Amino acid sequence: MIWLTWRQFRGSAVMTAAVLVILTVVLALTGPDLASQYATGIADCTPDNTCDQFFDRFFDGHQLPFLAVSLVVLALPAMVGLFWGAPLISRELEAGTHLLVWNQSVTRGRWLAVKLGLTGLAAVAAACVCGLAVTWWSDPLDKSAFADLAQMAPPVFGARGIVPMGYAAFAFVLGVAVGMLVRRTLPAMALTLAAFAAIQIAMPMLVRPHLMPPVTSTFEIGNVNGGGIHVEGQGGGPVYLSLRAAVPGNAGAWVLSGDLLDPSGRTIAGTGEEAPVPVSVTSGPCAPQEAVPHGLDACWAEINRLGYRQQATYQPLDRFWPFQWIETGIYALLTLGLTWLSFWWVRRRLS
Repeated sequence: MIWLTWRQFRGSAVMTAAVLVILTVVLALTGPDLASQYATGIADCTPDNTCDQFFDRFFDGHQLPFLAVSLVVLALPAMVGLFWGAPLISRELEAGTHLLVWNQSVTRGRWLAVKLGLTGLAAVAAACVCGLAVTWWSDPLDKSAFADLAQMAPPVFGARGIVPMGYAAFAFVLGVAVGMLVRRTLPAMALTLAAFAAIQIAMPMLVRPHLMPPVTSTFEIGNVNGGGIHVEGQGGGPVYLSLRAAVPGNAGAWVLSGDLLDPSGRTIAGTGEEAPVPVSVTSGPCAPQEAVPHGLDACWAEINRLGYRQQATYQPLDRFWPFQWIETGIYALLTLGLTWLSFWWVRRRLS
């Protein structure tokens, strides 16, 4: 049974292994140089804005490969469910070959266990290698990424650490269960992809923000969380202020919500939105208009003196690994549930 399963699966396994070998070799060859560039840049920068400027240049210079390798890790579990999980049983049901195996003194439970065990372990191993290799390679870029691409942010979190293993295991067993229920390969593949995508969207939106109680704090406005200042009109219009999805002293935090508060504590704008603030554009720290981009520190100080603040609800970066373990555990429980359903279905309902 093991040999038969391997013969059916070996083509996909060899192709996936070849892709992973190429990926890991490329990452191994380019990773040390990437880390060296980051270390040199950090050593040369100073605590003022030159470090921020280095981070921006460094990340911009490697943004395309950063996004590419992250996309590979995010896509791998979906491909496992689509091309490994969904056809695994449905293809046999369509062709009727499962009946031949069952008539050769192979029990239904053993037949399914071998298929799930061999292919599922290969899926988890592939996701493990891919996820950990990309996590190692991307470490310098994760430290310098923009707030919306920081390590805790949804587009990046799922492509780092150990959660890709949980995703791959769940996607594979989801495909098997759907294929067993639908009994047709192409519909099973389509339904598996749709269901997995929906769950992957729901997790960061509905579940992950509440894995641990978020932190809510109020901060002064500065270069880290100040999105920008501009003057409407020519030489006399109001000054408009916006916020960024970042919090001072918490680099890499995942900002769930952020509001601009007026001196009375009332919310007047959300993150990315603009609100007028009553600062002078004809005299004082925020004037003249041409000097604002070059003298933001003084202008931020004036806005803080007037009582404007940022109120942010966020998950700090130091919760990255606890979140990784918790979310992986959630997907492991879902995988076990679908595995139990598959065994129950093959024994009681499948013929």
